[in-house]
Amino acid sequence: MSTAGQVIRCKAAVAWESGKPLSIEDVEVAPPKVHEVRIKVVAAGVCHTDWEYLYEAEKGMKFRPFPLVLGHEGAGIVESVGPEVTTFSPGDKVIPLFLPQCGECERCESAKTNHCRKNWANTQVGVLADGTSRISYQGQQVYQFLGVSAFSQYTVVPHTSLAKIRSDAPLDKVFLLGCGVSTGYGAAVNTAKVEKNSTCAVFGLGAVGLAAVMGCQVAGAKRIIGVDINPDKFAKAAVFGATECVNPKDHTMPIQEVLVKMTDGGVDYAVECVGSPSIMTAAFESTKDSCGSCVIAGWTETGVMNVKVEKILMGRTLRGTYFGGWKSVEDVPKLVNDYMKQKLKLDEFITHTPIYCWRVVLVCLCVRASMTEIINERTS
Repeated sequence: MSTAGQVIRCKAAVAWESGKPLSIEDVEVAPPKVHEVRIKVVAAGVCHTDWEYLYEAEKGMKFRPFPLVLGHEGAGIVESVGPEVTTFSPGDKVIPLFLPQCGECERCESAKTNHCRKNWANTQVGVLADGTSRISYQGQQVYQFLGVSAFSQYTVVPHTSLAKIRSDAPLDKVFLLGCGVSTGYGAAVNTAKVEKNSTCAVFGLGAVGLAAVMGCQVAGAKRIIGVDINPDKFAKAAVFGATECVNPKDHTMPIQEVLVKMTDGGVDYAVECVGSPSIMTAAFESTKDSCGSCVIAGWTETGVMNVKVEKILMGRTLRGTYFGGWKSVEDVPKLVNDYMKQKLKLDEFITHTPIYCWRVVLVCLCVRASMTEIINERTS
């Protein structure tokens, strides 16, 4: 492309400080350095983690420096590649990844985990391998949230944090596989390993929770109970496979006790998709005391979960999941293939489609809509 090797000036939604609305700015995106790829972002979603960091930094999440460009769930097209990049070419369709997969470290070679740590320490604080960001504003460095920054028209990511996908995949749909859908779906099929004819409960029916419901259905669960305080989400949950839904506000007893009573002893699998320590405890205690399994998919970095030791000793299992257990670089293209073969739902997650998908964020914030409103519109 004609812009290869040059600084690109484009629009981005910049977070200048915690708790303040994003500001649409003209930023500069530098060319990719060694082992890096610059991409044109075509579609991006607002994940709850973006909202949480902007409005609850140092509460539910660890501090990361400002100013920064949020957004870690997106899809785009390769604009140019840096030195020593051999696996990508300009024009490739790609999904940037907040979880890398170098394919060489002990963790990548292990079937037990997907937690590659290539460039991890740097991307967690918003910089790439050399300790700097590729995005700037009038000479000032602008940090890249989780090393991605999908709320910019262009961004640069490490080649180990990028999945190449098939050329006929619709970017305004498959961008959801960059975070929410992959996380929830994988929590059910990879981490919980939901079994056929089992009983499941999914706590929180946002994008992650709905994807977990879908995973339970694909795995063959016979009873899938959605739990949420917003009854407006129940019809959508049924589309993804929920057999029934429960609103904790409709009951006087704790929701875990409600579920234990409903299922005559507890569910086989519970998936927590909210990120609340108290709901994590409720999900765990809703499982069968002898063999129930609870998976925590909801994100919080600073919360403390309360677990009674007896609940573990009786035979329950408590596990966490990150990005649904998927090996990011190799598994995301497979998920795209499943969607293209109609084995995986994505269209049903999207309630509003603007002309340019990345402007889901930019346009709404220009008219002073809150990120909470945007998140609700995207059913997340």
